[in-house]
Amino acid sequence: MSDRVDRLTPLIEEAGIDLLIVGDLVNVRYLTGFGGSNGLVLVGPRTRLFVSDFRYTERARGEVDSSFERVTATQDLVEGLPDLVGDGAGRLGFDDAHTSVKAHAKLAEVLAGHELVAAGGLVERLRAVKEPAEVDRIAAAAQLADEAFGALLERGLIGRTEAEIATALEFDMRARGAEGASFSPIVATGPNGAQPHASPGDVAVSEGDLIVIDWGALVDGYCSDCTRTLAAGQPDGAARDAYELVLAAEEAGLAAVRAGAAGRDVDAVARELIEQGGHGEHFGHGLGHGVGLEIHEGPTLSRRSEDTLQTGNVVTVEPGVYLPGRFGIRIEDLVVVEQDGVRTLTGVDKQLTVCD
Repeated sequence: MSDRVDRLTPLIEEAGIDLLIVGDLVNVRYLTGFGGSNGLVLVGPRTRLFVSDFRYTERARGEVDSSFERVTATQDLVEGLPDLVGDGAGRLGFDDAHTSVKAHAKLAEVLAGHELVAAGGLVERLRAVKEPAEVDRIAAAAQLADEAFGALLERGLIGRTEAEIATALEFDMRARGAEGASFSPIVATGPNGAQPHASPGDVAVSEGDLIVIDWGALVDGYCSDCTRTLAAGQPDGAARDAYELVLAAEEAGLAAVRAGAAGRDVDAVARELIEQGGHGEHFGHGLGHGVGLEIHEGPTLSRRSEDTLQTGNVVTVEPGVYLPGRFGIRIEDLVVVEQDGVRTLTGVDKQLTVCD
């Protein structure tokens, strides 16, 4: 992991700061390997310092990259910053995207005499481009999630509630070795499918429903993400036509994902097809997002995206059509951007599956 700090250091210097204070635990884990609940990192041209409290002294010894000096402090890690920073660092960068007003006031109080500089997003810029080992972990999570989904379908869906299906899916992923679900699974049947982020409830799957299932596994700290829409019995013509439209948009979006492509342009390719199909007003969210240590991270594929895709990005492509009171359809795959195109990490069949 020391090479990650090597890549971070020029960004710190470019930002004109002497030390970067990293307190977001996902970023701490990315830089050091530490997976505990209380940790802080100081990084500068000549500084690599990991700080935690007594509860994690032994854990840090086993997890934190050896390039970091490890320091044990009180549980309120910010209180000890003045001694660790010293007098030589005048400009201190902090992550304004993950710092509350209260936490900033505390930083300003204990670090009086130092200039606090908003420097959010520096670590996230590194995280957006995955190393091969990271892609392998995401791929392993996707494969495990695929297997759990296959087992779910073997047991049938009709008559089972959304909550029962979501619970069974999460339990199966854990039984197969996942740390857990990468997010709370979405299971939405019939009209509930028109809610893109529906919460599974006690509504049972009925004959004729379309069922949207959005799920992912967490493996070695890395997430997967996939969505499939299924039919409970034969769907009517309108539902089948809408499904084929979303599938065509998804495949067009996947074909547009490549290194150098603008996130907003990839979004536009899929969105234009849905608009031409008469459902532009029924596709209200972005086309996709990055996935890694978090289920939503950079880069984004949306109308407002300012990102340009790079080799090593792992992103979702997930267009949808949502008809209030009737049904919803979303089809989502997870892909890694490679030198010559993309590699799809999710493997569940995308043709409309009719289930029992």
